[in-house]
Amino acid sequence: MQSYIYKDSTIAFVTAAAQACLLIEKVQEYDREEWREQMMRLLPVLYLRARLLEEAEPMMDEEPQRFVTEEDYNFALVGIREMMGTDDAYLDVFVDGGIYTDEVQTSYISEGLADIYQELKDLAAAFQTGEEPIMNDAVVICRQAFLDSWGRKLLAVLRALHEISDASYQ
Repeated sequence: MQSYIYKDSTIAFVTAAAQACLLIEKVQEYDREEWREQMMRLLPVLYLRARLLEEAEPMMDEEPQRFVTEEDYNFALVGIREMMGTDDAYLDVFVDGGIYTDEVQTSYISEGLADIYQELKDLAAAFQTGEEPIMNDAVVICRQAFLDSWGRKLLAVLRALHEISDASYQ
């Protein structure tokens, strides 16, 4: 039986995750329109790849090490915030847990992407260890985090980016 981490669906997801991390880490190397366009193309692929992941069981008793530091998170957050400028904020009607509310709240593309980055970068770093139990459990944790939180954040960010992009076409 093929190991979970070597299944096509897992490899495709990890590849998309690595591409997203790279795009976020190198945000300063792009002009604004090019970066937004690249992100709008990658986010749906990332979402699809995460949805296609099969459920798996952890191999280790303890949760794997987290690799992303506060500095890493803030580097991503500030880079995206600076790239987005006044377009960073958007209005949302969902609160944590995907619960709909009548109150409109302000959310930020930079915060959503930084949160997603943290999950994906931990996964990518776990794969760099080359140790199958760590890699397996990192995918299990990232998949669960997708179902619990970052999947909704990805969709909200994509919607916000679409609105910005749509406005620039007019």
